[in-house]
Amino acid sequence: MDNIPRSEHPQPAFYRANWQNLNGEWDFEIDTSNTGIDKKFFLPEKKFREKIIVPFPPESKLSGIQNTDFMVSVWYRRKLKIPETWRTKRIFLHFGAVDFFANVWLNSYHIGSHIGGYTPFGFDITDFLNNENVLVVNAYDDNRTYLQPCGKQSQLYHSYGCYYTRVTGIWQTVYLEARPSNYIKHFRIYPDYDTGQVLFLVDIEGTGQLNIEIFAENEKICETKTNGTGTLFSFCTIKNFIPWSTENPFIYKVKFTLNAGSDQQDVVFSYFGFRKIHVKGKKIFLNGKPIFMRMVLDQGYYPDGIYTAPSEQSLINDIKIAKQLGFNGARLHQKVFEPLFLYHADRLGYLVWDEYPNWGIKQRASHEASSVLINEWTDVINRDFNHPSVIGWCPLNETHKPQDNHLIRQIYYMTKKFDPTRVVIDTSGYIHVETDIYDCHNYDQDPIKFAADFEPFKAKDIVWQNNPDVDAPYKGQPYWVSEYGGIWWDEKGVKQGWGYGTRPASKKEFLSRYKKLTEVLLNHPKICGFCYTQLYDVEQEVNGLYTYERRPKFDPDIIRKINSKKAEIEKE
Repeated sequence: MDNIPRSEHPQPAFYRANWQNLNGEWDFEIDTSNTGIDKKFFLPEKKFREKIIVPFPPESKLSGIQNTDFMVSVWYRRKLKIPETWRTKRIFLHFGAVDFFANVWLNSYHIGSHIGGYTPFGFDITDFLNNENVLVVNAYDDNRTYLQPCGKQSQLYHSYGCYYTRVTGIWQTVYLEARPSNYIKHFRIYPDYDTGQVLFLVDIEGTGQLNIEIFAENEKICETKTNGTGTLFSFCTIKNFIPWSTENPFIYKVKFTLNAGSDQQDVVFSYFGFRKIHVKGKKIFLNGKPIFMRMVLDQGYYPDGIYTAPSEQSLINDIKIAKQLGFNGARLHQKVFEPLFLYHADRLGYLVWDEYPNWGIKQRASHEASSVLINEWTDVINRDFNHPSVIGWCPLNETHKPQDNHLIRQIYYMTKKFDPTRVVIDTSGYIHVETDIYDCHNYDQDPIKFAADFEPFKAKDIVWQNNPDVDAPYKGQPYWVSEYGGIWWDEKGVKQGWGYGTRPASKKEFLSRYKKLTEVLLNHPKICGFCYTQLYDVEQEVNGLYTYERRPKFDPDIIRKINSKKAEIEKE
């Protein structure tokens, strides 16, 4: 697969050996009038006029299309060749993400559809296969309706402010997978830091004997077996386990084997880490020790791929850059990042706040908009549950009045029910309703005034709020300044670029402001973390510590020294 773009397996936390990457050159057509279904574009004999490189969106340079205008409807087409060794298997077609409404045909048969631009979906295509196969995909995407989440994708023709180039259609890996007729569908892993027990909840199709093996490095340390159908429960106890932490992100490997006869064996590989996140008073604890969240805003954009990283190494590099700067994690902002990013966060010891790209949806627009949000957010939780790097959920960001408080409260409690092991922020920054962590967004550029905003919090529980007249009352939760800084710096002083506040006159002035703002938060006895805006520039927004091309603007050692100072709240 060396010549295939993004050839690596997209889901290391759910890996089967029998898979085939479908990235690469596909036929492509922009359906300007959105009449492709009426014109039967899904028929195998239909010829498309262009070629596109999947999984890069057609707006991107790497796709070969680079059309940044609105493309309400786009079509993809390619041939499928099924390996001979798979002929006795069930064949599944998987999409990492398609923005926004996808319809899929195989050999002119409509095999399914999916609503939501950020989460994976797939189909059992076995019964639709022939000797020669033609796959056709249509994506409908109009982010001007206010009925679909689009995050920071611009709803105007051009990119502007903090709204960037749109993404349409396929933007994550497409692949085939071979399974036996009895197979593992999904699983959740619950490592209990307090007891050393690991609980497995495994959903299977059919029936059989499930064998679970746990490995530390390459040594098998535990094995458990169970029989049945539907959802199977099993557990192991690991004595003297090695915790997962930012300093030592130790991963235990897992091998799931489902046996249902001599020719019916399904094998899936995964992993987990022992770590515990909880809150007590105004502190957040990782493995029983108070932590200060030294986080950075990451929006997951790339100059040549937009939403899609040009390579796996690009994902790794972004994490390494942040850690080199002294950050211990990131808010993954207004985009659902691909699972491979979370895998490397797990592997490298990088804390993550998972967020949903709710911008673009008017909560009160319709029940349709609300259902899209709720359904896809549920899919995000299910997809990312097993990643130890994910320490919290944030379904919404900067909601404004009039907002649907009932809906926000419903999403908060739904998230807690789906995952009682992590903390939840209902809506970051602006108008809280019900939340485990109370956060704010404060971009004041004057360190003296910035410090004064948080001074009343020291003696009394009076927190600085974005909307004090309508915000939910503060109830003593941990308090996080989850956006600050955003200092404008561009080496050339480009006029069309922007950042927060007045552009510093020099690098020296920038670093002085950065240090003073950051130390306000580090030195505060009740603030549990910061999140600096942002890791790198995005298009016209030039407030990154690195350029959009990932070149450092400042000496990373200086930034790291500032960020690494022990926070007051970390002191025992």
